[in-house]
Amino acid sequence: MEQSKIDIEAIVQAVLAELGKSGNGTPTPVGGKPSPSQGGKDPVIDLADPTLPEPRRAIGVKNPFDAEGLRNLCSTTGARIGVGRAGPRPRTRTLLLFQSDHGVTQDAIYGEVREEVLAQFNLFSVQSQIADRAQYLLRPDLGRRLSPEAKTTLAERCVKKPQVQIVVGDGLSAAAINNNLPLIYPVLEQGLKSAGISIGTPFFIKFARVGVINDVNDIIGADVVIILIGERPGLGIADAMSAYMGWRPTAGKTDAERDVVCMITMNGGTNTLEGGAFVVETIKKTLRYQASGVELREKSSGDS
Repeated sequence: MEQSKIDIEAIVQAVLAELGKSGNGTPTPVGGKPSPSQGGKDPVIDLADPTLPEPRRAIGVKNPFDAEGLRNLCSTTGARIGVGRAGPRPRTRTLLLFQSDHGVTQDAIYGEVREEVLAQFNLFSVQSQIADRAQYLLRPDLGRRLSPEAKTTLAERCVKKPQVQIVVGDGLSAAAINNNLPLIYPVLEQGLKSAGISIGTPFFIKFARVGVINDVNDIIGADVVIILIGERPGLGIADAMSAYMGWRPTAGKTDAERDVVCMITMNGGTNTLEGGAFVVETIKKTLRYQASGVELREKSSGDS
């Protein structure tokens, strides 16, 4: 048993020494400083950062049958195709990129919306019936309902019966709010005001799901409620925001009675300026036809 332990330690030391070799082949002593022959330099790492744009889009298939066809295919999608393999396993670069992107999604889901972002637009905070992030992921139904304290706060602090009520929710990506709200909110505010549309008192809901706008409007009574909320992060884009809106939402209304502008992000989706302008136009149409979702599509089907 003791001999086996010694053998394993010897193998580990040999591998670490090999990994610590400099460009001239001189190993860095494990647990020590580089030898004088290395000039005091750190070990050389020859693997490029796989998250940078060029390595991320690099094709990993060696000697493809149709190189031009594969390049054209890869250029049409952000999906992980053409990544190649090392025997039956993914290549090191592919695995590192996957792990990095997965880490970003975890940061987005478990992150917090920054107070300074909310303060920038004077958004006060309330909470759904969710107690913590773990429960949020397991109980979507509770994220669609306001806590009793939140209902009392909204009743006391919010203007009643505006044409449009803007709500912000963290959803499944705090990064979506941190990165996009400072850019899209001014577009919404200016666009609605220039159209002569009244706006209610904006606020933030922690642990929010889209359906919470039904509960919100049973208190506020707006013609249109819009919620800016973080989307489920993917392994490539983790800060995408969606804007869901509905005509006079109330208890029992579903996604079929809502409209949405999704993938609002500066990182490969609909940019925030364009997304904000489109949301304003959708709100104008909602007010004109007094409908949203499927009903709005039916009523506006003759529009050019």
